[in-house]
Amino acid sequence: MAVRVIIERVVDPDNELVLQHKLVELRAKAVQTGGYISGETLRSVHNPQKFLVISTWASLKDWKAWEANPERERLQKEIDALLKAPAKVEIYAYA
Repeated sequence: MAVRVIIERVVDPDNELVLQHKLVELRAKAVQTGGYISGETLRSVHNPQKFLVISTWASLKDWKAWEANPERERLQKEIDALLKAPAKVEIYAYA
């Protein structure tokens, strides 16, 4: 069953452009991963430092494999260093 992963990140204002580049790099690698269906990045209209990444995966197993991927973990650490607070991750299944 397909799942949607929603990740909310709040970036330090000085790091917005770097974050955007890192998110593009992360998605480019995810696209090459088995089970990746689609993704989009949104930016809050009311808080431009808040970014929401929504990705769709063929299964929870596919997402978990990507989440544990060493390349993703490396990029995630770089992204985490740009944030004001830890990212919030929510996983949803279709009802």
